[in-house]
Amino acid sequence: MSSRNVRQVRLTAPLLAALVAGLLLLMPTSSEARVYVRIAPPVPIVETVPLLPGPGYYWLPGSWVWVGDHYVWHHGYYALRPSPSAVWVEGHWSHLPRGWYWTHGHWRH
Repeated sequence: MSSRNVRQVRLTAPLLAALVAGLLLLMPTSSEARVYVRIAPPVPIVETVPLLPGPGYYWLPGSWVWVGDHYVWHHGYYALRPSPSAVWVEGHWSHLPRGWYWTHGHWRH
């Protein structure tokens, strides 16, 4: 290989690696991918909220989760609020022509 070809390879390899890394960063992660379900979720279960375990905790309500070919109830639980001003935005099922999909709950700061 000539010195000119070696120089091209040395310059091209880092550029190619940077391009691949950039494309990987732009790809949606699995947490962003939507899974559509043709069957509507059941009515939410009304849970009895246990006593508050301590200051700074917040009750995150249960929800139906699609597992393979059926729904499974995921029980609610207490979580520590990440900051005193954080507000829990509840997850929810939405419907489009393709089917039902879940939007995860999250803390809004």
